Amino acid sequence: MQQDIQVTIVGSSNVDITALMRRLPGPGETVLADSYQLSPGGKGANQALAAQLAGAATEFIGAVGNDSHADIALGQLKDAQVVLDRVARSAKPTGVAIIQVDSAAENSIAVVSGANATVDSDAVAEAGQLHGIVVLQGEIPASGITAAMDAATGRVVLNLAPVIELDRAHLLAANPLVVNEHEAALILQQLDASDAPTNDAEPVIAQRLLEHGLASVVITLGANGCLVAERGAPIQQLPAIKVKAVDTTGAGDAFTGALAARLAHGDSLAQAAGFAGRFAALTVQGHGAQSSYPRHLADI
Repeated sequence: MQQDIQVTIVGSSNVDITALMRRLPGPGETVLADSYQLSPGGKGANQALAAQLAGAATEFIGAVGNDSHADIALGQLKDAQVVLDRVARSAKPTGVAIIQVDSAAENSIAVVSGANATVDSDAVAEAGQLHGIVVLQGEIPASGITAAMDAATGRVVLNLAPVIELDRAHLLAANPLVVNEHEAALILQQLDASDAPTNDAEPVIAQRLLEHGLASVVITLGANGCLVAERGAPIQQLPAIKVKAVDTTGAGDAFTGALAARLAHGDSLAQAAGFAGRFAALTVQGHGAQSSYPRHLADI
């Protein structure tokens, strides 16, 4: 089966506990929420579902606990027939994300890593070769990310969110690096060995990242679309699809997973990013992460 995999996601799997409220609380403040829901999440699992739904045969590699949350965390991946043969069961509990969403679709998120903290170099080495487009994020240990890059047999898509410290050689091996504008500035700070993030505009940041040695960069800009930068080519800004946002949770993961799926099918980076933008735009019109992802390619 492994030789048929087009996209392999190594990353986190969580249960999201989402509270819906009129406005987000300030420091030390209590705000009554209108409702809450339990749903599957985690950047790795979200991206795996998105890649599968976007038309690529996808495998997810990660870890969950031996607890009731594990079935919730993996439920939608199972339903979508994502390959889960190399998901480990850990003595640590399944990861949890505590999410607050206000009436303007803004959110704040606290993540308890749990079993995701066990997806380190030893765990990835035990998994063996990683096939197809390999996608990684910042919600597992850095040693797991670098080990996955070393085990990848194909192109590596790195969504370094949250931004964690990676050695320079592995960071520059991303093709593309997929980040939002804030993460792009923090990564450039790492590469520059600077004391503070830059205030440069996003096209300048993208160009400077290429000058450090990255082959390609995609910077997502929310309602303003995304920038696509490739070495030796003009930087392109792709517009966003205009929709009424209800909940932006998981939209960036939807973008990254859909991008990887289209790269696996041979699209150019700009073509893949255009498709990913349309895919992600559909997700912000419903609540939750995975539950909001489009189930039919005809919808995109």
